[in-house]
Amino acid sequence: MNTNYNSDRQRLNLPEYGRHIQDMVWHLMEIENRDERNLRAKALIAIMANIKRDEADTPDFEQKLWDHLHIMADFQLDIDSPYPMPSPKAIMPPPARMEYPKGGIVQKHYGRNVRNVIRALEKLRSQDTVDAVVYNLARYMRTKSYEYNNEHPDNAVIIKDIKRMAESNIEVDEEAITMIKSDYKLDHLSYGRKGAAQKKGQKTVKNGRRVGFSK
Repeated sequence: MNTNYNSDRQRLNLPEYGRHIQDMVWHLMEIENRDERNLRAKALIAIMANIKRDEADTPDFEQKLWDHLHIMADFQLDIDSPYPMPSPKAIMPPPARMEYPKGGIVQKHYGRNVRNVIRALEKLRSQDTVDAVVYNLARYMRTKSYEYNNEHPDNAVIIKDIKRMAESNIEVDEEAITMIKSDYKLDHLSYGRKGAAQKKGQKTVKNGRRVGFSK
């Protein structure tokens, strides 16, 4: 039995019209008589308009259909279109080049934005604002450090990392950061193991009588 999978067929330029419309476009390109080709092209535009009838009230609807016809024909269809054939670059412009971020991240588990916020504090004149932001950043850094290392971080390390990223350009309230305590909740798996350990060795009661120890 011969198989006919879509993966073995030619790629659809506009899949929303379906393969039958694409086959009609390819057949249209094989017609040698120009008058007949123009006539078939108008009939095909009418079919495409019926498929896209929900968009009939949109501006330039008919011109979009002719543009789609040229796209499906890879801009190789020679017909007398009521609209100028669009250029491939105008319809499908090449994507803009994206600049790769420059500069490495020393403490990757904190992320780049933490360093950016700390450096932005250099422009602030209010020390109270700087202290408040640094305090909140320190709490956030403790959370990220705990997620990365799976252990409670030392506040002295947090202070050292803040100073390193600040490059000594801001004053750090070390005493306030030193007082930050961990507020992490106990993992539910650990809680389950702890609860099971507490229950181990307790006497089991059945019908009002203690019958032994649970395992």
